[in-house]
Amino acid sequence: MAKHLPSCVRRYSAGRMQDSSINTTVLDPIARILFVNRLNAVCDEMGALLQRAAFSPNIRDRLDFSCAVFDARGDLCAQAAHIPVHLGSMAYAMRDIVAAQAWREGEMCVLNDPYLGGTHLPDVTVIAPVFVEGVLVAFVANRAHHADIGSDTPGSMPVSRTLGEEGLVIAPTVLSADPVARARVLDAICAKLRNPQAARGDFQAQISSNGVAMQRVQALANELGSDAFAAALVAVNDYAEALARSALQDLPQGTWTFCDVLDDDGLGQLDIPIEVQITHRNAVISVDFTGTHAQVAGNVNCPLSVAAAGVYYVFRCLMPDYTPAAAGAFRSIQVYAPEGCLLNAKRPAAVAAGNVETSSRVVDVVIGALAQAIPERMAAASQGSMNNLAMGAAATAMSAGWDYYETMGGGMGASSRGPGLSARQTHMTNTRNTPVEVLELLAPIRVEELAVRRGSGGAGRFLGGEGVRRRYRFLDDAHATLLTERRRHAPWGFAEGAAGAVGRNVLDEQVLPSKISLPIRAGQVLSIETPGGGGWGRPASGSTSPSNKD
Repeated sequence: MAKHLPSCVRRYSAGRMQDSSINTTVLDPIARILFVNRLNAVCDEMGALLQRAAFSPNIRDRLDFSCAVFDARGDLCAQAAHIPVHLGSMAYAMRDIVAAQAWREGEMCVLNDPYLGGTHLPDVTVIAPVFVEGVLVAFVANRAHHADIGSDTPGSMPVSRTLGEEGLVIAPTVLSADPVARARVLDAICAKLRNPQAARGDFQAQISSNGVAMQRVQALANELGSDAFAAALVAVNDYAEALARSALQDLPQGTWTFCDVLDDDGLGQLDIPIEVQITHRNAVISVDFTGTHAQVAGNVNCPLSVAAAGVYYVFRCLMPDYTPAAAGAFRSIQVYAPEGCLLNAKRPAAVAAGNVETSSRVVDVVIGALAQAIPERMAAASQGSMNNLAMGAAATAMSAGWDYYETMGGGMGASSRGPGLSARQTHMTNTRNTPVEVLELLAPIRVEELAVRRGSGGAGRFLGGEGVRRRYRFLDDAHATLLTERRRHAPWGFAEGAAGAVGRNVLDEQVLPSKISLPIRAGQVLSIETPGGGGWGRPASGSTSPSNKD
């Protein structure tokens, strides 16, 4: 383990890392849970408005967005049950974003730069400060995936080499309180996208979502008083820390390591290792990714905030359900990755797939390490991919252009409690699939099959969940990009359970690699079979002992 963690590790300490200084008495237990639920309701309402006001099916139908409330310093205080990779990365990076801006009442900030608090370019974040009687009391923020963010390839998820190839990079940019000035900024952004009208509708939906949340938080702060409201936010985070520390104390003391690999980076680099060492000492967890491969030419790199999101997600699953979704829950978790490695990439490394595919493998290795400590509480590997499909076509004199992006479910890993679920979005994603009717209205595509991929779950005492099979027939020429994983290395089983089946991408009869960008002609059929989950326990007919790298 690195011995110089204080200079390299992000902590949610704020001077309150010691149990003796945790203050959970500002609110009595009933008042505290009511306050937590009211903050959660703000996030839920933000999400409901964003979904209903958005133009794109990616936000409106797939629900690829997240909403949260932060205190005046940028510490997470509440979040809806939206997308784990969005929320964990915002929890990690928001303090830096807040500290770097001069916030004024009525203004908002828009950004997507992965190296300044974002994840990848399609995820656009809009942040609004909340003032009460001239005093900054909180922030509200939402992050939504835009299927078009200006990349040369439709869907803005290219097989890229640099960040600049992935689309429009939005550094933290002020959206003025003045409507005319705000419109100029949005016009400048949307003018660089394929469908400015639809993009503007999605941006306005994000702004409106924040506007409603600001009103709700202001009402709550006015009801309690600004000082009491600020104290209540501190109490919520301290309570989250206390619950987290109690849960972490149930883990045995020790150190555990695990290594897994990504299939490739899309540009020729194969079998890219991600290695973790987890150490538990007195309810403080150190998660060290030393040994992970250096950043690569392809786009499976990610900023440290994305890696942290994967770590936080796994440990959050070990905490009681009623633990507030607040920064305090992560104060005892230290995350380290060497600068310049795959999980702490340096600009201008490409990161489009890091947010979706590499984050999934981070979850796998953290679960794999913790399974050595608490095997009865850890599951086998789930599908380990979001199975990203981006496609579209440029506008012509005869037809309008279109962009589309979707992730696909697969098999969940089985556990000691039972079989894995089938055809599910797993771990770092939490979206729906686009309804077939919506897709066929949007694009010249016919969905010929959408089915469970029978037999893809790993064998075991409890079976791994099964993947899905989808077949798209293109009715017009288009361009498609696939960013997928677990096409070469299967999701591992656990406790002598068998691995799940690897996924497959096929165009007509041609098997495609896991990451590819290619033209598709009218009449061709693209088939995607997603991975199954690993099995748990020795199968009744015999035993299989998969390697954690298979």
